[in-house]
Amino acid sequence: MVLTERTTTERPEVRGVRRLSRPDPASRGRGGQRFLLVGLALASAYSLFPVWWLIVAATKDRTALYQSNGLWFSGWHLWDNLRQVFTYQDGIFLRWTANSFLYAGVGSLGGTLIALATGYGLARFDFPGRNAIFACVVGSFLIPIALLTLPLYLLFSAIGMVDTPWAMLIPCLINPFSVYLAKVYTEATIPYELLEAARIDGAGELRIFFSIVLRMMTTGGATVFLLAFVNTWNAFFLPLTVLRGKENWTLNLGLYNWTGTRLESGIDLTGLVLTGALLSIVPMAIMMVAMRRYWRTGVTLGALK
Repeated sequence: MVLTERTTTERPEVRGVRRLSRPDPASRGRGGQRFLLVGLALASAYSLFPVWWLIVAATKDRTALYQSNGLWFSGWHLWDNLRQVFTYQDGIFLRWTANSFLYAGVGSLGGTLIALATGYGLARFDFPGRNAIFACVVGSFLIPIALLTLPLYLLFSAIGMVDTPWAMLIPCLINPFSVYLAKVYTEATIPYELLEAARIDGAGELRIFFSIVLRMMTTGGATVFLLAFVNTWNAFFLPLTVLRGKENWTLNLGLYNWTGTRLESGIDLTGLVLTGALLSIVPMAIMMVAMRRYWRTGVTLGALK
């Protein structure tokens, strides 16, 4: 008789007992990826749907705008619509575009510089009341911007700044959220040792800030500038309150006025409004594409922090 040894890895089979198969981790991972892709596709379609409708509507004349399918083209009148936008009311649209660039560009640039300096001071200087000041900065996030519009109007009216570019530029210089982002980014990228070495070499605080800190905070500064630019470019309630004359209006306020023209005088400017709205998103799209490398890194670092 020949005896065979059972290896330790073999298990005796028990009759009547059915072995359960474990789910494959790879299959579960593929299922999660499919679910994520479907969710991203739906979110992308939801986000791009208004843009697609705006592009299609900007290519139609007045008749096709109301009588054709809203999601597909019907003729090609984009160039005629653009010509009408740029020539209507002696080219006031170009003036509104220049005003928007002035408010968003200059205001965001100055606000970014102030935010970086303030965030750097809160992050790397120890002084009495620093925590209280930072708590006030964070607490200011809870105050809606719309609630500050009326006090700003009363203040600017008292000092004679209503209906001037300063009524838009001054509020753009102060942004608590930009200060918070600058503080977080400073704590992550500016070491104390580097600042102490610069002070030992005899560098003053202003030279350290402009020669060292600003260069190391390029990514964070670009993120702060981009967010401030988009916020100011899309502002509506503040310019509606503090700006009166058409020559100082922004694009959003001017297009809003064209929308109400139909109710006031019976002139339908819907085609001009849609074409102007399409033109108004072009600068922001260019800005996002040109600065995507900076703001993506800056936002990711802030989230990790």
